[in-house]
Amino acid sequence: MDIREKTYVSLCAIFSVLVTTGNLIYQKFVYLPLLSFHTFELSVGAIIYPFTFMVADIIAEFYGAEKAKFCVRLSVIMNIMVAFIVIIATRLEATVWSKVSNSEFVHIFGSFNVAFISSIIASYVAQSLDVVLYMRIKKLSRGKFLLLRSNLSTAISLLVDTTLVISLLAIFDILPKEQALILIVNSYMYKLFFTLCGNPLFYFLVKGAKFIGINPARFF
Repeated sequence: MDIREKTYVSLCAIFSVLVTTGNLIYQKFVYLPLLSFHTFELSVGAIIYPFTFMVADIIAEFYGAEKAKFCVRLSVIMNIMVAFIVIIATRLEATVWSKVSNSEFVHIFGSFNVAFISSIIASYVAQSLDVVLYMRIKKLSRGKFLLLRSNLSTAISLLVDTTLVISLLAIFDILPKEQALILIVNSYMYKLFFTLCGNPLFYFLVKGAKFIGINPARFF
C-alpha cells in the first residue's frame, strides 16, 4: 500500500469517526461564546461537524467524486452499526451496582434511533451535495480557486444539512419547535464561521498532500 492509498484510508477513517461522534453527542446543547458580540447556541455535535466537510473536500480534491461518495456511504454504514449496538444496549437490564441506571441510559440514548435517522439523512444528502458541488466548481474553474470551491460548496451544503436535521428533530419532538429557527441560525453561523477560519488549515493540508507526492484527481 503506497502513501496515496494509506492517506485515502486514513481520511475515510477520520471522516467516519467525526460523523459518528457527532451523532453520538448531538443531544447536549451548549453556549459557545467565541465572539465578543455573539454567543453561539448549538449542539456539541455541530462543533466538530464542519471538519467533516473539510475532510470530504480533501478527498474529492485528490481522489475524485466517486471515492469521496464511497467515503460518505461508508460513514452511513458505520453509523448504522453504532445505532444498532446502542439500541441493543438500551434494551439490556442494568445491574444493581451499575453507575448508570436504565432510566439514565435511556434518557441519553433512548431517542438515538429517531435522531440517528434524521441526522444520517441530513448528513448523507449534504455531504453528497458538497462533493458534487465541489467537483462541479473545480471543473468550471479548470482546477483554480481552491478556497472558493471549498467555501462555496461547503456553505451551501451546510445550510441544507443544518436546516434539514434540525427541522426533522423538531418534527419528531426531540427538540422544542420554538427553538428550531434559533438553532438553525446559530448552528449555521457557527459552521460557516468555522469553515472560513479553517481556510488556512485546509490550504496547508492540500499543499502538504501535494508536497508528499499525492496528485489531485482529474476534473475532466
